[in-house]
Amino acid sequence: MRLLLALLLPAVSFFFIGRPWSGLLCLLLHLTIIGWIPAAIWAVYALNQYETDKKIRVAGWGR
Repeated sequence: MRLLLALLLPAVSFFFIGRPWSGLLCLLLHLTIIGWIPAAIWAVYALNQYETDKKIRVAGWGR
């Protein structure tokens, strides 16, 4: 579900993972038609990093 959200509304996905400043920057990028594709790619990448960091924390290897 989050992946679909990251593709359709990239800025909103940043707010859900707790990165509001990145969400605002992504929103500005998303407002341009050309910037929607890079914003979606960035959101998917950030979501994947968030999931990986969460798995590392659960495993006990994180800070």
